[in-house]
Amino acid sequence: QVQLVESGGGSVQTGGSLRLSCAGPRFSCMGWFRQAPGKERERVATVDDTSTTTYADSVKGRFTISQDNTKNTLYLQMNNLKPEDTAVYYCAARPCYLNTYLHWGQGTQVTVSS
Repeated sequence: QVQLVESGGGSVQTGGSLRLSCAGPRFSCMGWFRQAPGKERERVATVDDTSTTTYADSVKGRFTISQDNTKNTLYLQMNNLKPEDTAVYYCAARPCYLNTYLHWGQGTQVTVSS
């Protein structure tokens, strides 16, 4: 069974930074998603095996997705955090030939206070 384990969440003030990590097997498409209370889950950032990245408009210029295949770890560097970034962040993985992410981590809480 595929296991993805996120870490690095926490509480910071507006303008602060956090780096999330996701340990687990690599797939050709990896991504970070988040879900705030009362809201639907949304895509934050993705990366594929050609190193092509995508970002939600709300995080462009502030967040960076990367991966270290030697460590089987996916990262999300989050800078200039805002209260609206508060959410549970999830790591997800899929083979790129599938449209649906198959594997999900348990999530890590990120709280940004003003």
